[in-house]
Amino acid sequence: MKPLFTNFAPVSAKEWKQKIQFELKGADYNETLIWNSPDDIKVKPFYDKEDVKEVISVTTKASEFKICQNIFVHDINKSIERALDSLARGAESIRFSIEDETIAIEKLLEKLPLESTPIFFHLNFISIDFVQKIESIATKRKATIYCNIDPIGQLAKEGNWFTTSEKNNFETLNNLVKRDNALSLISVNGALYQNSGATIVQQIAYTLAHANEYFNHIELSKPQTMVLEIAVGTNYFFEIAKLRAIRLLFNLIAKEYNQNWNCNLVVTPTKRNKTLYDYNVNMLRTTTECMSAILGGADTIANLPYDALYHKDNEFGDRIARNQLLILKNESYFDKVNNPSDGSYYIESLTQQLADKALVLFKDIEANGGFLKQLNEGIIKRKIQESADKEQDLFDSGKEILLGTNKHANKDDRMKHDLELFPFVKIKPRKTLITPIIERRLAEKIEQERLEKE
Repeated sequence: MKPLFTNFAPVSAKEWKQKIQFELKGADYNETLIWNSPDDIKVKPFYDKEDVKEVISVTTKASEFKICQNIFVHDINKSIERALDSLARGAESIRFSIEDETIAIEKLLEKLPLESTPIFFHLNFISIDFVQKIESIATKRKATIYCNIDPIGQLAKEGNWFTTSEKNNFETLNNLVKRDNALSLISVNGALYQNSGATIVQQIAYTLAHANEYFNHIELSKPQTMVLEIAVGTNYFFEIAKLRAIRLLFNLIAKEYNQNWNCNLVVTPTKRNKTLYDYNVNMLRTTTECMSAILGGADTIANLPYDALYHKDNEFGDRIARNQLLILKNESYFDKVNNPSDGSYYIESLTQQLADKALVLFKDIEANGGFLKQLNEGIIKRKIQESADKEQDLFDSGKEILLGTNKHANKDDRMKHDLELFPFVKIKPRKTLITPIIERRLAEKIEQERLEKE
């Protein structure tokens, strides 16, 4: 190999900064070019090797990420038809959402190519009998199935456990872990914190503290994979670093607690920045968010349809969302290089800073009674609400930009459908510890427009 660029002398960070200050013609370097993130991370105009304290080892396999199709199971025959159609059109895994255990799970899975298709279940209940049926199918057909049972996530979202008490939930989980050998059973709904308005550091710390409760309550006799469901936003490089930091800290904490856990990152775009007006722009937002997910090391990506905020699941929206990932994977070469973020001083620096700050917050949560205690006392909800309100204030003042919404908005661009077609936005009061701010803001906007119309 012949060395390249030997005719060029290396340039130090000091020289770069001097050149930039000369070009600024007297403007203040810090005020003009340094941006301070909501997590108090100062983003510089350039990075070099001096900004990376140590090489961060985060193994990610972008070449192996799976395209996932979300399917809510109500009518089994339609769900089967939709799953098979999605797989024929490019989906590589399926995530079924199931509301209760009356669903005939054997029929649902009977025609699917389970030997080659990972299946995720989002279960809104906990049942030993139902999981054992799935385990039997997985064993017989050598399938890869993730049950994604998350009683703590249920508590955070709805304010109640699956069953009557905290103890019953963990006892049932322990029984399932001891009985089942063919399934991954436990998940963490970290997407809830992003969609509710948490900062990136809070998202990482709360997701890990949430996972740590399972480390403390679940007894393992064999290796277990925990699914971490994560939502990514539009801050492109920060979101790449966020996923890397989550994987890095998960492995660190699991090792420190002597827990034989692996993690599987299932990533989806956030709902917080999706708009009702000029809704086609949502496709641009979800595309960059999926790019962050791939480069950050997601194992599975379930894209969010551009019309998810105001339509029920529909064939067109799902097809466009799936095609976005197919283009990234098969035409944009995003699956050709493993560990694609390695060597980027900026991303390495962001990863380290986010991991350091999240670890400090994680330790603070543990020192003050743990995640469950702070969740039940309303501390987690209050912290997230404070962060969400700050972000909303930045948006309202124009300091945080959402193109097409608070900057370069088309005042004549109105929804083509009457607002009465969207009754779901009339949010009913519910006993929750964390209510996604997107719902509240959406409800306020619709109500305001209704009053103006009257």
